[in-house]
Amino acid sequence: MRKKILVADDEESIRWVLGKCLEKAGFEVRYAESGALAIESASSGAFSSIILDITMPDMTGFDVLNELRQRRIDPPVIIITAQNTVKNAIDAMKQGAYDYIAKPFDLDEVRITVQRAIESYENSKKLEFLKQETGETDSLHDIVGKSQAMLNIYKMIGRVAERDITVLIIGESGTGKELVTKAIHSNSTRRDERLVSVNIAAIPKDLLESELFGYEKGAFTGAAISKQGRFEEAHRGTLHLDEIGDMPAELQTKLLRILEERKFYRLGSERPTPVDVRIIASTNKELEKEVAEGRFREDLFYRLNAITIKIPPLRKRPEDVIPLIEHFLARYSKELRVAARTLSDEAREMAKSYSWPGNVRELENMIKRLLILTSDTVITRDTLLVAAPHMEDGGRREDETLSGIISSEVKYLLGPGEAEGSIYDIVLKKIEKPLIQSVLQVTKGNKKKAAQVLGINRNTLSKKIDELGLNAQEDD
Repeated sequence: MRKKILVADDEESIRWVLGKCLEKAGFEVRYAESGALAIESASSGAFSSIILDITMPDMTGFDVLNELRQRRIDPPVIIITAQNTVKNAIDAMKQGAYDYIAKPFDLDEVRITVQRAIESYENSKKLEFLKQETGETDSLHDIVGKSQAMLNIYKMIGRVAERDITVLIIGESGTGKELVTKAIHSNSTRRDERLVSVNIAAIPKDLLESELFGYEKGAFTGAAISKQGRFEEAHRGTLHLDEIGDMPAELQTKLLRILEERKFYRLGSERPTPVDVRIIASTNKELEKEVAEGRFREDLFYRLNAITIKIPPLRKRPEDVIPLIEHFLARYSKELRVAARTLSDEAREMAKSYSWPGNVRELENMIKRLLILTSDTVITRDTLLVAAPHMEDGGRREDETLSGIISSEVKYLLGPGEAEGSIYDIVLKKIEKPLIQSVLQVTKGNKKKAAQVLGINRNTLSKKIDELGLNAQEDD
C-alpha cells in the first residue's frame, strides 16, 4: 500500500507541483486548500506526513499544527512558506514541525525531506511499539527526547539495528550510551539472544583478559575449573564493550584479531573457539585523539568505527529536558510510591537554562532526590534547589567546581613538600565534611533521609557526624 501525504496550500499551482513530485516518488497525495480542510482531512485519514503552508486564508500553518497536536494527530509535519525568516524557522521547529522549507523550493529537497520524515516517524513508532510489547523499563522505555538530535539517533537505530554490523557509540558520561545499545540489540535479528555488557574501565587490567575470553582449568593459580568469558556468553547475541577507550594495548590487538577471524583463545588453551557475536562499543573519549597520541590502535579504531552514533550532551538539546523530567517523575513517583508531581513555569525555565554537566544521569538522580526530600505537589524553583542547590549557579562544568578545588588543594599541599604520602587522607577529609554538612542541611538534619541521599548506611553516617562534629536531628 502506498503511503499517503497531505498537501495543504491555498495556491493551486503549489499543490499541483508538490503533488506531481510526490506521486512520481510513489506516494498517494491528498490536497487541502485551507487550514480547516487540512484539519478535517488529517482527522479522517491516516497520513504518513503532512505538508503545511504557513499562510492560508483562514488560519496559519502553525495554528493547524497546534490543532493537530491537540487532537493527537502526530505524523511528521513539514512547514513551507514564501516568508523565509529566522522567526518562522524557529517557530516551526519550536512547535514540533519535522522540518522547514522555504519557497521557491527544490523538488528533490522536498522529496528527500518527506522520505526522511516518514522514516524517522516509522522508526520512532517502531521503538514505541517495542517498548509496549516488551515492557522493558530499563532499555527502550527510557530513551526519551523529541529534539532533532534524538530523532536522528532514532533513525540511526532503525537503520543499523537489523544490519549485523559493528557500531561505535560516542558520548559524555551520563548521556545514555547503554540505552542506545539496548535499543539496537532489541531491534536486531539477535534480539532473542543475550546482550552481554562489559565495562572495560571497571575491571582491573590483569583480570580483563580472563573476563573477556575465559580460561581453562589450570591456566593459572586458582583456576580450579574452566570458565567461559564474556565473548562465549554473548555467542549468537550482542557484546557491549563499554569504555572501549580504556582497553589495554595488548587486548586491543586480540580484539582486532577476533573481529577479523571470528575466533579467540581461552587462557591456557591452544584450541581456538569460534564465536558469532555482534560488537557494540561505546566510549566517552575522543578515540581519534587517543589514536593520534598512540594509546589506541588505528586499525582497531577504523574497524569499530564502521557506524558511529554520537549522543550529544543534554546541554546541547535543552528541548529534551522537560520531557525527561516528566518521564522520570512519572516513573519514580510510581516506584517510590509518592504522589505525582507537576512542574511550575519557573521550574521549567530553570531546568531548561541549567547546563546539566552530568547529563541525563544527573537529571535522573535529581528527580529521585526531589521525590524523596520534598512533598510539594507543584515543583517550584525552590523545590528544585532543595534537591539540587548547585542548579542556582547554572551548572558549571566539573573541572570548574569540585575538580578545580581539589587541584588547587593538591598544588598547595605539594608546594612545601610536607604533605607527600598523606594527601589522600587530607583532601578526603576536607571534602567529606562539607559534603555531609550540605546533605544534612538539605534534609533538615534528618539522618535517615541524609543516608538515603548519600547512599551509605545510617550507622556509618552517625559515626561520621560524631567524628566531624556535625549536628543532626534524631529520626522520626
